Order: sequence, then C-alpha cells, then structure tokens
Amino acid sequence: MQDISAVWLYPLILVAGALQAWGPPMNGALRNALTNPWLASLISFLPIVAFLAVLLFCLPRPLPTVEGVSAMPWWAPLGGLAGAFAVIAGLLFVDKVGAGAFTALTITANILMSLAVDNFGWFNLPPHPMNIWRAVGGALLIGGVALISWF
Repeated sequence: MQDISAVWLYPLILVAGALQAWGPPMNGALRNALTNPWLASLISFLPIVAFLAVLLFCLPRPLPTVEGVSAMPWWAPLGGLAGAFAVIAGLLFVDKVGAGAFTALTITANILMSLAVDNFGWFNLPPHPMNIWRAVGGALLIGGVALISWF
C-alpha cells in the first residue's frame, strides 16, 4: 500500500507522463526537419540544459558537499545517459511504429524494469517485493502493448 502523504504527487506525475507522450513525435519531427539525428538529439537537449542552468544560477543552494560527492555511487551520474537513449530511440523510431506503439512499448518496458528495481532494491532504493498483483499488472501491460502494437 502506498504512503498516503505521497498521493498528492500523483496528479503531477500523471501530467509528466502525459507530456512524455509528446516527446517522441516532437523529436521525430525535429529529426525529419534537420535530417541528422545526432544534431536533432543535441538540439532537443539544449533547452533542457539552458533551463537547468538558469535554475541553478537563480537557486544555487544547496551546494554539494565533499562527503556527498565522495559517497555518490559511480553510476549516479549516468541517469541522464539512460534518458538520452530513450530520447534518441524515439527520435529514430516513432515514425516507423507510431506514437501509440512506441509509447506502449517504452512504458511497458519501463514498468517491468521498475518492478525488478523495486523487488531487488537496486540503486539504493528500499525494496518493494513482487507479489501476485504486481505480476498480474505486468502481464496486463504486456497484453495491452500487444493489442496496441498489432492493431
């Protein structure tokens, strides 16, 4: 059961998820206009970098400590690279499979991998053990992505 204090975050997360469906078609249009997928990827990330740089400039605190940086796992800075892989995949393939199939595949893969992360407590997260209901949810997602992709 989810902690009730986090429920207010759900609408924000739903909006973020809905907006993610816009990214691949927008990036696909960018790739089509620019021809070069690597230039399109770079341009896709520039507004994000600029926005975050402005936020850091306006809100520079808190700053990292030496202890925090030295205790950071080696893999912590690689999250952006994992996200970039998803952006590049969308940029290259959304027009070939369609936005529905692309999003269904990526979300289903994301949730199934998230179930493994939760179950095993990877990346220093507290474990949320697999149970029958989570497994049924994963199976239903696989069935849903099959229907969306085939029809």
